[in-house]
Amino acid sequence: MRRGDLDDLAAFAAVARVRSFTRAAAELGLSPSALSHAMRSLEQRLGVRLLARTTRSVAPTAAGERLLRSLDPALAELARGLSALADWRGVPSGAIRLTTFGSAARMVLAPSLPGFLRAHPEISVEVIVEDRLVDLVAGGFDAGIRFGETVDRDMVAVPVGPALRTVVVGTPAYFATRPIPASPADLEAHNCVNYRLLGGGGLLPWEFEHEGRDIRFRPGGQLIVNDEVLAAATVRAGAGLGYMLEHDVAEEIADGRLIQVLDDWSPPFPGCYLYYPSRQVTPALRVLIDALRWSAA
Repeated sequence: MRRGDLDDLAAFAAVARVRSFTRAAAELGLSPSALSHAMRSLEQRLGVRLLARTTRSVAPTAAGERLLRSLDPALAELARGLSALADWRGVPSGAIRLTTFGSAARMVLAPSLPGFLRAHPEISVEVIVEDRLVDLVAGGFDAGIRFGETVDRDMVAVPVGPALRTVVVGTPAYFATRPIPASPADLEAHNCVNYRLLGGGGLLPWEFEHEGRDIRFRPGGQLIVNDEVLAAATVRAGAGLGYMLEHDVAEEIADGRLIQVLDDWSPPFPGCYLYYPSRQVTPALRVLIDALRWSAA
């Protein structure tokens, strides 16, 4: 390999990932023109076109996609090797990239991450919050945080929160004009706020269990959203029933602002887990795992 090839290959991976010379250049600390020149030089040396360019966009060619699939794990392994040098310095350092979803960010990261950052000034953390499940390696992530039941079995998973429940709630004003449902089937007579999963997941099903029966139900209603804040605001305003984490509404249930229904149909399920694809974690990720690890004791 020629001197500079590794830098150019890492630069190509950055361009292919963000699909923009401008954004990739900012990430790499280069000018867009210098980055574009480096990519043309790399293509000439390899004898194949790696990037398809237009006036408005850039995307990897078929050859570029094939190269990227080989590069991603190699660059990730290289990054892990460099980060492991922190063990010799005695102070964990480096960057951590996490993928998670809104509820986990709110329940797990918001209470603990600020203190972690203050305690470890040599570590930087990037958190990408989105509903869809992503491939950690292909996405360039060190770890993810999801509900335990959605984590692939080939991942190393560490609990970072207690067991949870999803409950059905409405305001007293809403129930003043509608009957209390006794079973999930009774939800057909109610106006339910539904949540759409992006990335082809459809509507989030309302899941229930009672006396050994599992039910996945998609009730009807006036509103479908993909934003938790808007869904919760609609429920709290009395415009419909919500399917919400008990953790988020416990105080409102306790003081009567919300009424929980179908309690016997709402069993607990595994809470949030931090997961990663290998036991060979970087020192920075190791101390984050220790900081977030959940213990019921």
